[in-house]
Amino acid sequence: MDESAAVRLPGKLRSFIDDLDLFSDRAERIEALIGVAERYRPVPERIAIRPFPERNKVPACESQAYEWAEELPDGTLKFHFAVENPHGISAKALAAILDETLSGQPLAEVAQVPGDVVYRIFGNELSMGKSMGLMSMVGMVREHAQRQLARQAARP
Repeated sequence: MDESAAVRLPGKLRSFIDDLDLFSDRAERIEALIGVAERYRPVPERIAIRPFPERNKVPACESQAYEWAEELPDGTLKFHFAVENPHGISAKALAAILDETLSGQPLAEVAQVPGDVVYRIFGNELSMGKSMGLMSMVGMVREHAQRQLARQAARP
């Protein structure tokens, strides 16, 4: 991700990444991300119950992740995730990050988050399969924000 893309990140996400960048040692960064994964909370039953609909399944995600967007009273979105693979630590970490930093944020900003932000979070050492799934998680969040913006623009 280039510097201009980093500037366009929503404030909370940019702040999170700036804090993560303080870990110069790769092992420390991984430990920090494992800690973030522990904050993951599965989608509440009021939003979805198993078996989850295919339309919510994140494409190419090895961890069998699902994503939902709930409209908040102010018109922004709250993002929910289910990560079905109990070993899907990266997917759980990203789910927590996306929820904590993008839920309730301005839709126009969320709609611009680039998929390659996953490399800023996890580093360039990701396998192709893992990176595709994680970028798809970001893509689904971005698409929900774009659709919500379009719905709001279409309202009288």
